[in-house]
Amino acid sequence: MNFASIAWVATGSFIGSFGALYLKIGAGHLTKSLRSLLTNWRLAMGIGLYLLSSVFYVIGVSKGDLSALYPLVSLGSVWTLVWSKVFLGESFTRPKFVAVGMILAGCFLLGLGSRKPAPADSAPAHSVSANIH
Repeated sequence: MNFASIAWVATGSFIGSFGALYLKIGAGHLTKSLRSLLTNWRLAMGIGLYLLSSVFYVIGVSKGDLSALYPLVSLGSVWTLVWSKVFLGESFTRPKFVAVGMILAGCFLLGLGSRKPAPADSAPAHSVSANIH
């Protein structure tokens, strides 16, 4: 997997976190009318940011392993936690910190698991694959 694919997906995740923020803010400005829904620029911005993040995601996964890249989407939850505190005044709690730690650890472990094995010619002579002709 190359750095470019990671960068595309991580950037999409970052942009998508702002999509979630704008959807939340837009939802706070809704009333019980269709006009309120159709003229809510905050909701439109949230949808637009989610669509843009999907473009970044598609470009990224087209160049890398889905099983290693998809967990990076969960980094959007980390960013959303920060934006919720900064822009909405939501509190950080111990369970939220634990969840962030678990997300980051999971991304790290899946990244380790996506490394390519060593070439077959570098295998020790006593290995099973070296004895099969």
